[in-house]
Amino acid sequence: MQSIPTKTLLRDCDAVQIPSGNRVTLGKGAVVDLTQTLGGTYTVRAGSGLYRIGGHDADALGLSTGEAVAPDDGPVTPERVHAVLKTCFDPEIPVNIVDLGLVYDTVVEPRVAGAFAVSVKMTLTAPGCGMGPAIAGDAQQKILQLAGVEEATVEVVWDPPWHQSMISADGRKVLGLE
Repeated sequence: MQSIPTKTLLRDCDAVQIPSGNRVTLGKGAVVDLTQTLGGTYTVRAGSGLYRIGGHDADALGLSTGEAVAPDDGPVTPERVHAVLKTCFDPEIPVNIVDLGLVYDTVVEPRVAGAFAVSVKMTLTAPGCGMGPAIAGDAQQKILQLAGVEEATVEVVWDPPWHQSMISADGRKVLGLE
């Protein structure tokens, strides 16, 4: 059985409440349990609530900032966009958004001077999930890290509705569904 590390916040830090998506400040000295550390973000339990802390606030947890940087080689393609999106995670599920089947459409459009615009349509596991803007924003920032991408848009859509049959074989394995 894996133990969940307990941390005491070293400073005030911004967080997003799960699943409502409300932005809050967790105060210096708050005791939190670190429940997930994937994709450069941290999911913590504080009291009876869950919160997502961005990688830029890792120092508040006493951790070093170790956000993954997108690989800088090769042309911008839907496959490279999906590779970087595999570093984006739902804060409650330890599977990336691509393997969860949340990414529906990826369009890469060439621009002048070798630059690209990327457009992604994705969904969420539940229509009422307040984490949509946070997850989409994380995805957008990671796409913008790809060399040559000058514009990235991520739109949350609801058609077709997500179903667990959309989870990839790798995702199903992580979740113990196989």
